[in-house]
Amino acid sequence: MRDSTSNFVTTSSLASPRPLRPRPWGLGLLLCGTLWATGLPAAHAQTDSLRAIPGQLSRYTRQHLPEKLFLHVDRPVYVSGEMLWFKLYAVDGLYHKPLPVSKVAYVELLNPAQKPVLQAKISVEQAVGQGTFVLPKNLPSGTYTIRAYTNWMKNTAPDFYFHSTVTVVNTSATVAVQTARETLGAEAQFFPEGGHLVQGLPATVGFKVNDKHLRGVEASGIIVDQRGNNVAQFRTLKFGLGSFTFTPTEAGASYSAIIQLPNKQTLTRKLPAVLEQGYALHLSHDQPGTLTITVRTSKATDAAQDVLLLGHARHIPSVAVSARFRDNAAVFTVDEKTLGEGITHFTVFNSARQPLAERLYFRAPTQQLTLSASTDKPAYASREKVTLQLAGTTPAARPAAANLSVAVYRLDSLATAPGPDINSYLWLAADVKGPIESPAYYFTDHTPETAQAADNLMLTQGWSRFRWDQVLSPTKTDVAFQPETSGHWIQGRLTHGATGQPAAGIPVYLASPSRQAHLYPTVSKADGGIGFETRDFFGPKEIVVQTNTQVDSTYRIEVFSPFSTEFAASTLAPLKLAGAYRASLSQRHLQAQVQNAYFKKFTTLYTLPANDSLPFYGKPDERYLLDAYTRFKVMEEVMREYVPGVLVRIRKGQYHFQVVDQLKRPMTDDPLVLLDGVPIFNINKVIALDPLKIQKLEVVAGKYFLGRMQHQGLVSYTTYKGDLGSYKLDSHALLQEYEGLQLQREFYAPRYETAEARQTRRPDFRNLLYWNPQVSTPATGSTALDFYTADVPGKYVVVIQGLTGTGLAGSTRLTFEVKQPL
Repeated sequence: MRDSTSNFVTTSSLASPRPLRPRPWGLGLLLCGTLWATGLPAAHAQTDSLRAIPGQLSRYTRQHLPEKLFLHVDRPVYVSGEMLWFKLYAVDGLYHKPLPVSKVAYVELLNPAQKPVLQAKISVEQAVGQGTFVLPKNLPSGTYTIRAYTNWMKNTAPDFYFHSTVTVVNTSATVAVQTARETLGAEAQFFPEGGHLVQGLPATVGFKVNDKHLRGVEASGIIVDQRGNNVAQFRTLKFGLGSFTFTPTEAGASYSAIIQLPNKQTLTRKLPAVLEQGYALHLSHDQPGTLTITVRTSKATDAAQDVLLLGHARHIPSVAVSARFRDNAAVFTVDEKTLGEGITHFTVFNSARQPLAERLYFRAPTQQLTLSASTDKPAYASREKVTLQLAGTTPAARPAAANLSVAVYRLDSLATAPGPDINSYLWLAADVKGPIESPAYYFTDHTPETAQAADNLMLTQGWSRFRWDQVLSPTKTDVAFQPETSGHWIQGRLTHGATGQPAAGIPVYLASPSRQAHLYPTVSKADGGIGFETRDFFGPKEIVVQTNTQVDSTYRIEVFSPFSTEFAASTLAPLKLAGAYRASLSQRHLQAQVQNAYFKKFTTLYTLPANDSLPFYGKPDERYLLDAYTRFKVMEEVMREYVPGVLVRIRKGQYHFQVVDQLKRPMTDDPLVLLDGVPIFNINKVIALDPLKIQKLEVVAGKYFLGRMQHQGLVSYTTYKGDLGSYKLDSHALLQEYEGLQLQREFYAPRYETAEARQTRRPDFRNLLYWNPQVSTPATGSTALDFYTADVPGKYVVVIQGLTGTGLAGSTRLTFEVKQPL
């Protein structure tokens, strides 16, 4: 409700502020730093300083492009030992278009104590990726958080990583049973609109009443002052949210809320303190299609002050108008059509460019992908073929080419709650701090009740993706984490072993022993930081990180974990299942046991990445397959007899190699020498190698440039097994197990295409019938998929999520039945 005081005026120049309309751009231009802010209307007496704020926001956005991830997880409930499958979508935070920038995403499964129990590095190509988690058989029952982020997203608060929850039940262990009487443990929070309660200024206060697991609680109550006078009443509307209005009468006054809970419990909570002077903001929606934003001040000195109202959705400015306080108030009217869809963030600035008050407003998006799906029949027998027809359409009802993921699983009493959908996540949940209960509710219809519920949500939800002091700073804000645009970055630090101080300007090499040589060089920074940009780095590896020990062997090398060490606040409910779930638990236990017994071998099928068959140095100038020659037992003889392109020299008891270049001139210094891709700096150790374990030898004749380093040629030895043979690494080298990008498992499901296959006695108790993360709908029509039912009757749900290349997101669900044979 808006205060009806009549002395607030709106100037004609503010009646319909013209929005910022950014020029369309491609992602390439956006990332190269081209953002425009055009068409800002200048209100009377608007200062140049205030007028510059929208442009500074655009500049900041150019330098800190927001990135969002969404994970489609195949099911909401698992049994320990099962496989969790997921599809990853990466989009820009402005228009939700696929963002093919980050090539690596980090996905973690966190237990209720916020400790990672499973972690994976996922390859992202063309803004999509996919992966799996094998849930350990001994994983305790509980509610787990699955989160995902990129290296670039680590520059923001962890609240803006993707978060969702899944339930894991260990059917081999005792599961806690919910008791009939459990304390509600409710808590209440109050949020003055605009930020503060100010003496004498009418205030709207949003509130939320949650249980101890952040689920909304229905409640009602009254507001009393320090004398016990009733000054306001309130009641929750939806999900424990609501709002009320009142006017604080004196500074320092103590106001309290007396809250009545459903279980007859009563809570008493204090409201925020009342300021003697300050600002109050109020947003009202009195006329269809028009917002009225009123800023009130209690400071007499503000009479001649200009204020700027800036509104932006997802960092894109849409409203920038200024006014001067009249009778201690400035009033703005905003045409709702000028606002971007989703969450608009309104901020009011004074002439000193200080933010005075802030408010969120939600406009439900109309631009979304409509997915239609149907099965060829409503019900099926066991082991029968199901044909699924899919199509996507734009808001203009035209066929849309979309990238989709599809999951089909059995609905039982354990799996009734759906997971998050991509549309509500990108437009709502991803842009605020803290969890939202049932975000899809705000997209289901556009009734006044839904609009009021959304406004209550905006009053109580936090937003802190950036700070205004960073946006308005005249200098560029440095970022700690860079996007991984080509491959996974392995990072660490190089220090002096004796002092622990950073070692700067030192060449460092990373390699993983293999028959296919890959070597990653770097030079340590001033703070000792080292980083290796790896490509095609898949699966578990042994990595060797070292400096040139012939120059200095006293350095200490440390490799960091790439996973974020910061976590969003979370309060997950402990898993307690009612006795009615016993039958479903028994069935899921049996299903998991049967699948593990008969189909376990199919869980190790992988789609291997396409690797370049050439080593990192390309085609060598000379190549020797040693089995083609008479075998010598001493490497020095091999080199002198068979490799004329590499001269062996001895100086002061130390062996040296000299590569002969293309002009037949011996080079002066030792070349870069590799064994299975691992550098060997001491040529004496090369001479000591067992030549019978070496399969081939390759030579690059001439100077070889490796990053910022230059080498006098290159000599590469490859063993038969790619395991360094009997070579012992230098004691100062760091040898460490390291998990590369996750290899992609292939989803297996039996196909009963013949009578013989349908009649096999092997039981098929699959809970997850189908998972396909690589489905595309054409721009000309629909696409068809097919799969087969299992032996377990019941209701099955098909969940489809997807995204178009233009940023339209959509999801849909449908069900079908598998009937018990007669």
